[in-house]
Amino acid sequence: MVVLYVDECHLCWDDARGYVWGPVNQRISINMSNFRQRQTYYGAIEQCQGDVTIHPASSGNGAETIAFIEILRQRYQDKRLAIIWDGASYHKGAEMVGYLQQANGGLEPDQWPITCVLFASNAPEQNPMEDIWLKGKQFVRKHWFICDTFRKVNELFAQGIQGARFLFDKLFMYAPFLEII
Repeated sequence: MVVLYVDECHLCWDDARGYVWGPVNQRISINMSNFRQRQTYYGAIEQCQGDVTIHPASSGNGAETIAFIEILRQRYQDKRLAIIWDGASYHKGAEMVGYLQQANGGLEPDQWPITCVLFASNAPEQNPMEDIWLKGKQFVRKHWFICDTFRKVNELFAQGIQGARFLFDKLFMYAPFLEII
């Protein structure tokens, strides 16, 4: 079984802004336009190795959630997946319930190819994927000076995450309980 912490992120053009060093008492201004642009990403971090999968999506909804789960199933072929995520409406909605019923097809719960577990309500600090999103946004802010287009913001965000392994304490917070699943 592969344990995956899953979350969505909405990257905004405004995420390129942060704090920069400059002369004392002098405000530094960075010209940007169209702060309303945004890109949704789905992401998963694998609990044992810290491997990260991210995928751009048109929005956070049932269809995009199912599409991302299918990407994870292809990546971890022949493995059962334990998906741990927040209680977003599209994680629990009719589309997802129907998908899980079809995917798990009458099997006993201990044989399901996909098992979904919810974090506590309103507790993003429990999800290690939140820390990955933060790392991606920090990478964008570190390179703010080349963010002249939203496309560049997206490229930097993905570059700051893809190919890296993230092994931090929060990732192993639930390790003692994995036998229960």
